[in-house]
Amino acid sequence: IWEVLSIGTTSPRRQAAYNALKRIPALTPVGIAPLPQARLEASVAHAGAMKDERIRALRAGADLFRRHPEIVEELGGGLRRALKAARRIPDLGRASTLRLLLFSSGTPVLALDEHAFRVAQRLGYGKDHEKAVRALRSTRRAVVAESGRELETLRMLTQYFTHNGLATCTQVAPHCAVCPLARDCECLRRQ
Repeated sequence: IWEVLSIGTTSPRRQAAYNALKRIPALTPVGIAPLPQARLEASVAHAGAMKDERIRALRAGADLFRRHPEIVEELGGGLRRALKAARRIPDLGRASTLRLLLFSSGTPVLALDEHAFRVAQRLGYGKDHEKAVRALRSTRRAVVAESGRELETLRMLTQYFTHNGLATCTQVAPHCAVCPLARDCECLRRQ
């Protein structure tokens, strides 16, 4: 639900939509499935554009979990099994899938979305010259090699890198003067 509400919107809008669903309560497949369309639309509208796509994704996810309750157990069944189960969930990209595994099933993986990946790359993790998929993989490996595979550490790094990438280490005109990671930034050193 968090991922569906996050796409193409701001954090405050996503949070408003999430809070509206929480008040109903409709934060589970069991809560979403019977929800009248008008009520779901009113809650999801807080996220802004793409309301119809969000509703379709939420309904599809709720339907999947209703038809396949075993998926919950599969998500907690080791990395390979959890990845296979997560791929069955509609509208999840790679970063969203890894976040689902990290936060919902407790699988120790590092979930780097585009913002977190940018921060990690600028800090010097991974190899700049690699193609996108390889670069993402090598960056994740480099961060995990240094930080370890402890679940809480990976959760914290995922959240912190994403937040830093959205608020400070932006794609264009990053705010290096106020960045708390500036002293460790390889990108800043090269300038």
